[in-house]
Amino acid sequence: MDLERTALILEGGGLRGVYTSGVLQFLMERDLYFPYVIGVSMGACNAASYVSRQQGRNRIVNIDFVKDRRYLSYQRLLRKGELFGMHFIFNTIPYTLVPFDFEAFAASEQRCITAVTDCHTGEALYYEKDGLGPDYMTVLQASSSLPFVAKPVPYQGRILMDGGLSDSVPIRKSIADGNGKHVIVLTRPKGYRKKRSLLSEKITRLRYPQYEGLCNAMVLRASQYNETMEYIEALEADGKVFVIRPQRGIEAGRIERNKAKLYAAYDQGYEDALHYSASLTTYLGTLP
Repeated sequence: MDLERTALILEGGGLRGVYTSGVLQFLMERDLYFPYVIGVSMGACNAASYVSRQQGRNRIVNIDFVKDRRYLSYQRLLRKGELFGMHFIFNTIPYTLVPFDFEAFAASEQRCITAVTDCHTGEALYYEKDGLGPDYMTVLQASSSLPFVAKPVPYQGRILMDGGLSDSVPIRKSIADGNGKHVIVLTRPKGYRKKRSLLSEKITRLRYPQYEGLCNAMVLRASQYNETMEYIEALEADGKVFVIRPQRGIEAGRIERNKAKLYAAYDQGYEDALHYSASLTTYLGTLP
């Protein structure tokens, strides 16, 4: 099967993204590795272990530590303005507890792109793994840093936060980069649309008055997401993209500490990937 110019695009969704972890486990077990991988927020975190080819790692990292206060703590949110322990997640875990294979990641011929949001301009930025080196975990942290529950991340003179604020599912980036086929993993069922939150927009302006771009991104977030979903569904209807999405709603939430729900979401992703596998093979075997 020739996968040249084929992209794998991974949506975020917080801990709901363990669904994507299950999908990727299925792909790895079948030795199905796409040459171009782009992820947003939790999708970018999932992409890391996929490109480093560490089967099972996403399941451990994304589920086993959720009741550890170093990973998630409401007390830390009140004291330090940080719900998730970012140093623990992006330093202690990958370097000590569940080692990330940096060598295999760097040596992989796969392109791996992480989407982030520039807080000053509100634009989406895309960082390639080959240009990051030891800074990769910093960019990954930035892509996963949501307003209110995480702190903005300074990097190379910019202030960065969650990539999903400016580009929820980077299908247009994939097209612009010359890919002819696109496999998209979403974490919401077909037809889901976001509702605009005027309260969140007001709180954002109060909390981050110095970041006009971030405030504007929050205003546009729902409409941007909904327009992207409509675009993807239109491409899907024309056979131009292949979408793996939950066949039913995922019970696990964006911030979820119930391990049973998280394991169920992971298994749901694996089972859905199995369900879609025959039609995915057919899609990948057709000419772009």
